[in-house]
Amino acid sequence: MSDHSEDISKHIRGYLIIGGTLIIGTVLTVLASQLELGHAGNIILALVIATVKATLVALYFMHLISEKQMIYTVLAFTAFFFAGLMAITLSAYHDFPNLTVTH
Repeated sequence: MSDHSEDISKHIRGYLIIGGTLIIGTVLTVLASQLELGHAGNIILALVIATVKATLVALYFMHLISEKQMIYTVLAFTAFFFAGLMAITLSAYHDFPNLTVTH
């Protein structure tokens, strides 16, 4: 019976560490918004912090860290196609037809 309670406390300790890390990430996001890195620099820093936090949530709270290889393959394809669609969208951002009026 004691092995079971030690196993539970190990998991709870891990969740608390990840939760604390997410809180620290939130504080870092707020502090990063106060920095003057230029518009692009602030966006890149915020996205890096958000990506790290999202990765922690997906791996530990959604239990992806213990999944089999197939889930990572599907996740990689999803990320690849998302990046491709974002690249297409961003490349067409300033592509206006002739005689288009922009304000």
